Amino acid sequence: MEFDIVKELLAISLLGTEWVLWLLVLLSVLSVTIMLERGWCFLTLRIDFTHFSHELQRCLHSQEHDRALQLCAQSKTPESSIALVACENINASKDEIAHMMLATQLKQRQRLERGLVVLGTLGNNAPFIGLFGTVLGIIQAFNALSLNPAGGVAVVMAGISEALVATAIGLLVAIPAVIAFNGFQRLVKKRLANTDALMKMMLAYRGEQ
Repeated sequence: MEFDIVKELLAISLLGTEWVLWLLVLLSVLSVTIMLERGWCFLTLRIDFTHFSHELQRCLHSQEHDRALQLCAQSKTPESSIALVACENINASKDEIAHMMLATQLKQRQRLERGLVVLGTLGNNAPFIGLFGTVLGIIQAFNALSLNPAGGVAVVMAGISEALVATAIGLLVAIPAVIAFNGFQRLVKKRLANTDALMKMMLAYRGEQ
C-alpha cells in the first residue's frame, strides 16, 4: 500500500483548532501565574536604595561595622545581600571581596530573572501558535466545502471566522506577556545597576583601609 503523505497530513490538520485553543488557554494561565509571581517577588524585594546606600556609607566611614551588618541583614533584597557579603568579609582582600560579591550578584540575577524566559518565549511564539490554529481552521473549512459544494461561500466563511479566533487568542496571550516581560526586564536591570553601585562603593571603602 502506497503511503500518501499529503492525505496523512490532511487527516491530522482536520483534527480542527479546538486543541490549539485549549493549548493557548493553558499558556495564558501559565503566563498570568508567572506575572503574578514575579510581581509579588519584586513587591516584596522593594528597597529605598538611596537611603540604604547613604546609611551604609555613613556606617562604613564611621567604622560602625556592627551597625552596617545589622542594616544589611534587615532584608533579603539583592542590594542588601551584596553589601552583607562584603561586610561579613571586610577583613578579606579586595580581590576576594570582589569575587564573593560577583558570585552573589550572579545568584541574585538568577533569582530576579526566574520565569522571565517563559514570558519572553510566550510573547514571541503565542501569535504563531494562534496562526497555526487559524491555518488548520482554514484547511478544515475548505475541506468542508469540497465535501459539500452546495454550501458555497457560507460554509467557508463560517469555518474561517471560527479559525480566526485562534489568532485573536494567540495575540491576547502574547501582548500581556510581552508587556510584562519588558517591564520586569527593566526592573531587573535597575536592581542590577544598584548592586553594581554597591559593589564599587564597598570595594572603594576596602581600598581605603
